[in-house]
Amino acid sequence: MAREASAGRQGHVAWRQLRKNRLALAGGAVVLLLAAVALCAPLLAPYDPAAYDVKQILLAPSPQHWFGTDQLGRDVLSRMLYGARISMAVGFVSVGIAVLLGTLIGTLAGYYGGRVDELLMRFVDLMLNFPRLFLLLTLIALLRPSIWVIMAVIGFTGWMGLARLVRGEILSLREREFVQGARALGAADARIMAKHILPNALVPVLVSATLGVAGAILTESGLSFLGLGVQPPTPSWGNILIDGKANIEIAWWLSAFPGLAILATVLAYNLLGEGLRDALDPRLRQ
Repeated sequence: MAREASAGRQGHVAWRQLRKNRLALAGGAVVLLLAAVALCAPLLAPYDPAAYDVKQILLAPSPQHWFGTDQLGRDVLSRMLYGARISMAVGFVSVGIAVLLGTLIGTLAGYYGGRVDELLMRFVDLMLNFPRLFLLLTLIALLRPSIWVIMAVIGFTGWMGLARLVRGEILSLREREFVQGARALGAADARIMAKHILPNALVPVLVSATLGVAGAILTESGLSFLGLGVQPPTPSWGNILIDGKANIEIAWWLSAFPGLAILATVLAYNLLGEGLRDALDPRLRQ
């Protein structure tokens, strides 16, 4: 009961601190708005994103087509709305994979130490020695590009930094009195890690996950721009940018709107992540 009350007080203090950060709140509002848009895309889209009309090719923004049309006469706004679903899905699923792997490996390395720590951390160092972009390109080139492959590849190449963060937290927690007390009572290692250590190491995990969503969205957009991401006709902000590149001189809107959407999304997640870090870390509270 005492621990629950303490956690409640800490949560109240963190929320009060977060409310003072207007940039973080603005970022959170944009994130919620993007999530709502992604969920409601079928209701919000004025046209079928895959429907093309040769009579409507490369029309500039107008009351009929707010974001204009592309080289096949498809409504860009509708494709942007459906593309938000792809970006959000890639961000959350890939970060979920990275968080799961990073938390597991970091916890095992920090808790057991010794040879286990040495082996796992050398594996992390080995993975970090491979440039992530080339690793991504290699894996995607070996596999057939699809939304699920993109999610998995981004997740499996993005967990190393989180593993190091979690390991550092576990190293500082494993010798604390409540952990020693649980050991003295005969609690199993798995129970100690799951019930006593991990809940106290969630701050860096939460912050890293929030920032990681922004990175995953940016990575997916870059891969799609290179033609190795989500494949047409499925709309994504990255492959809409490809259309903009081919028509940059006559159709500025094909580059401007997806580019601004990516910028706003990445900025919003970064602002929210920085605000959560400042609010949840007692050492950073003013």
